[in-house]
Amino acid sequence: MEHVEDGGLAGKWLLSSEERGNPATDLDLRHADGAAWSRGNLVRPLIDGVDYFRRLRDELADVGEGDQIYISAWIGDPAERLDGSGKSVGGLLVRALEAGAAVHGLFWCPYVDARKDFVPENDSFVALLQSLGGEAVFDQRVRAVGCHHQKFIVIRRPRQPDSDVAFVGGLDPCASRRDDAEHHGDPQAQASIADVFGDQPAWHDAHLQVRGPAVADVEHCFRERWNDSAALRRKPLLWLYERIRGARSETVELPPQQPPPPRCGGHVVQLLRTYPSKLPPYPFAPHGERSVARGYRKALGNARRFVYVEDQFLWSPMVAEVFAEALRREPELHLVAVLPEGPDKDGVVQVATSDVAHREALDELYAAGGDRVQVYELENTEGLPVYVHSKVCVVDDEWAAVGSANLNRRSWTYDSELTAAVVDEDTGDTRSFAAELRLRLWREHLGRGEDDDEDLVDPLRGMEVLRRASEALEDWRNSARTEPRPRGHLRIHPRPAPSVARKAWARPTARAVIDPDGRSRAMRRQNRL
Repeated sequence: MEHVEDGGLAGKWLLSSEERGNPATDLDLRHADGAAWSRGNLVRPLIDGVDYFRRLRDELADVGEGDQIYISAWIGDPAERLDGSGKSVGGLLVRALEAGAAVHGLFWCPYVDARKDFVPENDSFVALLQSLGGEAVFDQRVRAVGCHHQKFIVIRRPRQPDSDVAFVGGLDPCASRRDDAEHHGDPQAQASIADVFGDQPAWHDAHLQVRGPAVADVEHCFRERWNDSAALRRKPLLWLYERIRGARSETVELPPQQPPPPRCGGHVVQLLRTYPSKLPPYPFAPHGERSVARGYRKALGNARRFVYVEDQFLWSPMVAEVFAEALRREPELHLVAVLPEGPDKDGVVQVATSDVAHREALDELYAAGGDRVQVYELENTEGLPVYVHSKVCVVDDEWAAVGSANLNRRSWTYDSELTAAVVDEDTGDTRSFAAELRLRLWREHLGRGEDDDEDLVDPLRGMEVLRRASEALEDWRNSARTEPRPRGHLRIHPRPAPSVARKAWARPTARAVIDPDGRSRAMRRQNRL
């Protein structure tokens, strides 16, 4: 593995404080070595909800007096079960409060309440925690039609700092997320999802378990948001409603932050974030922060052999251009993407805007890379599409990113997002974290066991394995199906074909509402990130 001076591999792949572009934040100043990342961490990928929820259950089960829990959720449902026994996330947090732990929660509340299927769950979660002495609030400090999309949980144990843990990624504790590698769906299904995914939608996702000093970095991100002095609720009627019913609508002072947990591994972790430019400004990001976008741009600038992505929304031409530039620059660079079959909503506007933007993005990628670009979707053994919700990127088996940020302009500039980038500075004879993550995902998509990956270790050889597997499943689907179904979930993903009339109205709608731009006017004019 190549070594680079002035920061080693971390300096090659990760952003410096200056490159982050947000001098107002204290996030990078916290590190004694002056780096914009933390060393000495142990990061474990958690693939699909069953894996994550099981780990979360085990960590919450022994939280005790004096411990601290910090949760940030886009959607949180206290009734969501973490395992087959009926243990729910709300129930375990209640147990933690009764045991004497402190629980603090930030839950997004939309400006526009058109999607009412999201509001009741968050309302229930906030009410539950507040009723038992927890500190939980609705956080509406976003731009119009924007959202707090960060999904993380931090558990600090002041008497056992070596057991501190953070969970960061794309999974919220809510319905439809508790699926596994077989992809038959969560029995607690999301109420509103496109019909094509069925009544119990199969759901593919990814999260990270983090131990070590980076746990304190994740907690710091929570504290910055919590301590923002701007009003939590921007709708006067909602503020009045909360006052009438006695709910707390202001944050209280957090307990003092504990020192970072001790080093426990060889992973370097950098937190990448998105915050928009808005009024009133975030005190920790007065001009916004776009380190997710900048982190991807730097990593793709270093890409030489391959890029692997899984994403819910690879549909922004602005984002596609960053990937296309890497493909044009490196004639041997390959790109593999795994995407959902289509959007998760059936609405005319949702489908049309997705199709138009998605077609533009894919056209740009294929124009830049030709047959070096492979795009797949997933299908379970029942023939139903798997909804790909994960936000994963692996570059050259050296840099990996998992988080809440999608590959669209909204996630790169408009909503609040949190993604963790991970590199190894010295792997010795072992596989890097990035390589292990890629192989774990490819084994799942191919329907293979834990150690069945010898032909996947070399990524370029592995890409041919993916191609053959997808072609075999496609051939079987088009046949009389007298032979057993080929194993695996990979299918070739076709490009949408929207009509000229649909493009005429869907393109401006997507740019204005569905995939808005959260940069300042000056940055938009200069096309700067």
